[in-house]
Amino acid sequence: MSSHSRFVPLVLETDTSIIMIKNYQHSACKSFLFVFFLTLLSFSSQGQAISTDPAAITAGGQLFNANCKACHRVQTKLVGPALAGVYDRAPSIDWIKSFVHNSSKVIASGDAYAVKLYNEYNKTQMTAFTGLKDDQIMNILAYIKSEAEKKVVDDKKTPNPPPGGEPTGGAPYLNVILIGMIIILILLVVILGFLLSAIKRFLDQRTLTEEEKEIVHSPITVGSVTSSRGFIFVVAFLVAALGFKTIINGLYSIGVQQGYAPKQPIAFSHKIHAGQYEIDCKYCHIGVMKGKSATIPSVNICMNCHNQIKSGTTTGEGEIEKIVRAFNENKPIEWVRIHNLPDLAYFNHSQHVNVGGIECQTCHGPIQEMDVVRQYSLLTMGWCIDCHRKTDVNTQGNAYYDKMVELHNSAKGSNTKMKVEDIGGLECSKCHY
Repeated sequence: MSSHSRFVPLVLETDTSIIMIKNYQHSACKSFLFVFFLTLLSFSSQGQAISTDPAAITAGGQLFNANCKACHRVQTKLVGPALAGVYDRAPSIDWIKSFVHNSSKVIASGDAYAVKLYNEYNKTQMTAFTGLKDDQIMNILAYIKSEAEKKVVDDKKTPNPPPGGEPTGGAPYLNVILIGMIIILILLVVILGFLLSAIKRFLDQRTLTEEEKEIVHSPITVGSVTSSRGFIFVVAFLVAALGFKTIINGLYSIGVQQGYAPKQPIAFSHKIHAGQYEIDCKYCHIGVMKGKSATIPSVNICMNCHNQIKSGTTTGEGEIEKIVRAFNENKPIEWVRIHNLPDLAYFNHSQHVNVGGIECQTCHGPIQEMDVVRQYSLLTMGWCIDCHRKTDVNTQGNAYYDKMVELHNSAKGSNTKMKVEDIGGLECSKCHY
């Protein structure tokens, strides 16, 4: 009995220790899980942090201009909302990514914030950017945040224009100088005429020999000059030379359509879209970065914006109404082609724009200032060759050119820039195949 009495407390004490150990392990497990969860949350929040790296901001600016600028601005509302502070207004960064990838899917899920935006902006759905990766969207957010945080430039750094008009440049002064010089030349001719007349009168009052009188009163007149053989030869030579030059210029202009500006079925203004609203060329001409042709925008691209802006300022059927009608009838707009190279010449837009970094204005001129687009450049073989002789090759950060740069520097010196002609830009087979 005594041994049994000693055994029972031992068992009870052991059970209590086990229970205490289990409780301790359970509490420790909870604490560990809590700390682990906080650590994961911390890493997650750090992963979602918007970058301030200049490279990320620059890349985001390029993506913003190519994909977002047609409908959004950072500080002002356009077709869509202003994007400054969108990373704070939206439910989360992941929500922004999902909305950018497929806004219609988020709206269809019944998400309260997405439905609110959809109703606020006349039930216009944003284009689905399924090709954008998460890191690219983060770069766009980095650019938006950088632009939103920029301080307004001090007004003192931007001189105000003179009252009553735009800032005056050098052109008006140059015109005044030219007019003044012409007036001075006319006055000099008049003064010389008076001087000659006065000298003749003075000499007539003196006793002169016959030879001196012939010099003072020269028999040369307008009639005698125009009837002379020398004058006739000079005039005939000039007429023949000008006629020959006109024929040569006419022959050189065959096939050249510089200045060609046909009437289009819809009066589309690049001055409004590319100039006033600063829509990037690549947004509408989607093939310019990846193909031979820049492509003419389809009606669907137009309707990305005009799904909301469906009427213009004119009465009756205006230009915007023509786009909407073409979309509703599922008919393409028959645009008239302006820039057209002959079939014997090969030109690739992506090679020049994507690889070479050539701006659209280099060949197409100030397109953002044109109400009616015209062919700005000659687009002749000589024009292309001249460009290949003058244009420097951008080799920075491109390992493809490392060996070429090394050979070029050894042949022409390190101070000589490598031109397009140095890498085969003048070879016939590059453009004619």
